[in-house]
Amino acid sequence: MILDQVVTGLLTGLIYGLLALGLSVIFGVMRIVNFAHGEMSVVAMYAAWAAARYLGLDPLLSLIPIAAIFFGAGYLLQRGLIQPFVSRPDYMQFILLISVALILTNGALLVFGPEARGIQVDYAFDSYEIGTFLIDKVRLLAAGAALTLTGLLLAFFRFTLTGKAIRAAADNRTGAQVIGLDIGKLYAVTFGIGTASLGAAGVLMALLNDAIPRLGPELTLLSFVIVIVGGLGSMTGALAGGVLIGVSEALAGTLLQPSLKSMFSFALLVLILLLRPQGLLGERS
Repeated sequence: MILDQVVTGLLTGLIYGLLALGLSVIFGVMRIVNFAHGEMSVVAMYAAWAAARYLGLDPLLSLIPIAAIFFGAGYLLQRGLIQPFVSRPDYMQFILLISVALILTNGALLVFGPEARGIQVDYAFDSYEIGTFLIDKVRLLAAGAALTLTGLLLAFFRFTLTGKAIRAAADNRTGAQVIGLDIGKLYAVTFGIGTASLGAAGVLMALLNDAIPRLGPELTLLSFVIVIVGGLGSMTGALAGGVLIGVSEALAGTLLQPSLKSMFSFALLVLILLLRPQGLLGERS
């Protein structure tokens, strides 16, 4: 039973990693904390529910279109609203993004109401038996999609010219400007990529959890814990942190009780901050 829960936590953690990856990418490049992160993910969950309800699309099929829409929305949001605040004090950025979060939460309440909206797929109760392990088909497919998207994102930053330019702007903004890179455009692309990541993660989360407006702050806090555990600004750290948090929550829910999952996550966070403040894969400043 414990091994089954470890596998379940591992699969869930891969989705958590993709969710936190959007937050890590935006902070790592722009040094802005997206306090509307969880609320944007909830909007993606509602988008997946609407696509399934009214268009008959499986979330795994609506994943790419929704992520593309979120990329465009993130790009425009950064260019039109966030870019003027990049050079302003941190507290002004916090207030701006918290305001965006409140608008999204209340907008979801207005459009969808307070009721939970869940997606039922044909394979919801299917599972795979591999040796002594019994693995949910939904969780396995969602985790596989999350891992694939994470790999594509890492490859984009490592091998493409745009990805290398974004990394250069993150490492040395002044140097990037000197060689002629358009920092504003790169920041907009970065915010679009981060928003697309959390949008894709929101779609996958909709396969596992019902969408409710008040879920936003919980997802934002979860993402903060993951990126701090993995290392602020580290994309591979976000994936490692997500897996670690997913496994710890699964074990806590099995060995103790489900209501103690968050306690274990925060205990792990405190332990990491004491022993390795820069996170698992973060660089010491």
